[in-house]
Amino acid sequence: MRRRLMVRAGLLVGADVLEAAEALAMRWCPSQVWGMSPFGGSTAEAVWERFDPRIFLRNSPSATKIQAAFRASYGLPRVDAVAVGTDDVDHLRELTEALAYDVDENVIREYRKLLKARQSA
Repeated sequence: MRRRLMVRAGLLVGADVLEAAEALAMRWCPSQVWGMSPFGGSTAEAVWERFDPRIFLRNSPSATKIQAAFRASYGLPRVDAVAVGTDDVDHLRELTEALAYDVDENVIREYRKLLKARQSA
């Protein structure tokens, strides 16, 4: 039987949720871990205008902010797939194209350290 685990994923997920999702995946041993809600509900939120998530990508100057946030969500926590909900074909195309970009694992690691330090403070 194939078991899949779906957890919150992305740059807006706190350190406690990241740790809990990873602990659950380690204990439950699903065949796949899927992420959901990588934009915290909407790409129209102010955070996506004020913050540039392209710092999480390696050598991807043509990526949009939305593509970078989506691609980074695969490492926060580490997931095999990310579920999004939309009826906008252009948005789906943009996200599909994001899969061609490489995530900078060092930046993801440093970001996670910052989240953890903030949680501890």
